[in-house]
Amino acid sequence: MVYTRPSWPKRPPREPGPTHDPRPPSPTFEYSEQGAISRRAANLAPSLIRDIADSGIGQADIIPLWFGEGCWPSPDVAVEAARRALAGGDHFYQPNSGKPELREELSAYHRRIYGVEIDPRRITVTASGMQALALVAQVLVDPGDRAVVVGPVWPNIRETLRISGAFVVEHALRPAGGRWSLDVERLTDDIGDNTRLVFINSPANPTGWTATPEELDAIIEHCRRHKVWLVADDAYSRLCYGHRYAPCALTRTEPDDLVISVNTFSKAWSMTGWRLGWMIAPADLEAPLAMLTEFNIAGAPGFVQAAGIAALRDGEPDVALLQQRLDALRPLVGEHLMGIAGLRYLEPEGAFYSFFGVDGMTDSVAAAKHILATCGVGLAPGRAFGPHGEGHLRLCFAQPPETLTTALERLADYFSNTAGIH
Repeated sequence: MVYTRPSWPKRPPREPGPTHDPRPPSPTFEYSEQGAISRRAANLAPSLIRDIADSGIGQADIIPLWFGEGCWPSPDVAVEAARRALAGGDHFYQPNSGKPELREELSAYHRRIYGVEIDPRRITVTASGMQALALVAQVLVDPGDRAVVVGPVWPNIRETLRISGAFVVEHALRPAGGRWSLDVERLTDDIGDNTRLVFINSPANPTGWTATPEELDAIIEHCRRHKVWLVADDAYSRLCYGHRYAPCALTRTEPDDLVISVNTFSKAWSMTGWRLGWMIAPADLEAPLAMLTEFNIAGAPGFVQAAGIAALRDGEPDVALLQQRLDALRPLVGEHLMGIAGLRYLEPEGAFYSFFGVDGMTDSVAAAKHILATCGVGLAPGRAFGPHGEGHLRLCFAQPPETLTTALERLADYFSNTAGIH
């Protein structure tokens, strides 16, 4: 098959200024002109979430709330499907874009849940949502391209764009009216012909902010006008409180719009360790994404894709059960955190995190390490999610009620009895 580049608009001239994120190189690595490692690798910022977790993994009496995953196992239907696939000899390479059966099933899933028709040719199966994000960066970004990101944001999003050479500009959510709020007018004013892509994660990690239909429509229309790509991370789309799914770009755009949706089986189906995701893009990207997949991983494993097919067909009760669990856990978190003096709590509208502020805290990494050592609760430091996250801590509340209650009581004791540490 010969790939013909679609007739999308040519890139406009880049604005003057830096062509990379101006942060200093990671202290962990050192670039040498003699060639120890590449500048790309040397300039990566290490994961501060992983830094905290590595300090506590394996220790007794630690309640780990640092990572973005729940404690519940994957659906039985997925486990059994993978077992059958392995027993049946599904041990071999797969099509780069994914099993045709999985692409068809994903199309049916979007029709059933979101009420939209997605041509299977627009669907690329990936080895995790993270790998889908890496493919997005590789297929869209040239060194020096400007990427506008709504933050605070999961650090992997920012770093995968930087790996491809993007100059990342973050627009911060702010507390307003009792919720995390986006200044859409300020955001759209900053999206012009010099911007290559806009990245939105809604519901958001770490804040739980969820874009309203009106906010999405304004951003979509502005991106259309300026011919800017909109990348939507829909990983938490099904985990939206009070709704079957969150407002999303897929239901508000046309197939040929410059829109890419990234999703994963990790969150709604509790399949973090399986490493299976997908992306939906204009059909013209099918061939280049297939080539990039070939040159990255050559496709997700067949037996894992079989598990994904089963989860889509028969795992809806498991998604509903997770939604019910989170519906009960969210008020438990609010009840405890709002009662602690010096903490600033905003109720999340989606996902399963509380991103709470701490009065006077200027070093969230040091605070997270002190909390871990002092009371045995593992939290993610706000600085991990960008400069606008400093002064906050992220707590993943996808835990059994008794475990979560113990963690929250420990935190209440810590903040009530610890002064001058954070």
